[in-house]
Amino acid sequence: MIDRRRFLLSGAAALAAAPARAATLVRYPQSEEEGHDSGREHYPLRLLRLALARAGHDYALEPTAVMMRQNRALAELQAGRVVDVLWTMTSQQRERDLLPVRIPLDMGLIGWRLLLIRQRDAARFGAIRKPAALQALDALQGHDWPDTDILRANHYRVQTASDYAGMFKMLESGRVDYFPRAVFEVWHEAAAFAGQGLTVAPGLALHYPSAFYFFVRRANPALAAAIQGGLESMLADGSYLRVFQDYFGELTARSALATRRVFELRNPLLPAATPLGQRELWYRPAGHGR
Repeated sequence: MIDRRRFLLSGAAALAAAPARAATLVRYPQSEEEGHDSGREHYPLRLLRLALARAGHDYALEPTAVMMRQNRALAELQAGRVVDVLWTMTSQQRERDLLPVRIPLDMGLIGWRLLLIRQRDAARFGAIRKPAALQALDALQGHDWPDTDILRANHYRVQTASDYAGMFKMLESGRVDYFPRAVFEVWHEAAAFAGQGLTVAPGLALHYPSAFYFFVRRANPALAAAIQGGLESMLADGSYLRVFQDYFGELTARSALATRRVFELRNPLLPAATPLGQRELWYRPAGHGR
């Protein structure tokens, strides 16, 4: 007959001796745009860390060894090499290639654009009342950014570049007229390049429906489910909105979108599955219909 006490003790000893289950490594691309949050953890990374902490499994986040531009990061993720997750603006093609977590990280702020311009052109932009006047000028965007195609589809003239730092030199030198940037990007950049004569255009904003999602490769639905579950938990208890306000509350207030002339653009790249009907997921300035 088995000695029950000895059996239980031996089982406990075996469990104590067994190594703890290793955390699952989740690799994300280093970005040259990180570091704009005044020394705080980059906002999408903060959300990712908080979401995965609620997943019921240990995850260890690790940046790639090298800085990656968006095109390379997307290719690495799709190929399943050195990237497991990234955050980027959605498009139909990206949702075909990758697996999106359809909760907009920024409540759609990526589609609210202010214009970075040269300070000497402030009066010129302040006088613009109709989209046609802006469409006659040259905008600047990244060559692989979905925004480029959105602007062109709405009859805006766009020049493109691949070097993020070099884009501000293009604007400063007069090779382009304005650089549309998301509300959560433009104020940091305007401060960083004020010495080069750049500022935010008064009185104007662009808006198109868009979403900034976490993406994983299609072969990794478990990671997508873990992120989705964590974000849904944060939405339910209000912590998602608290993090959003902590990072973006001051910037949205400063942008005063409700007082600006907003030129609405259609987004032909927006997938049909975008949850635009879930109003709690989207930022809306006071007085702006949706």
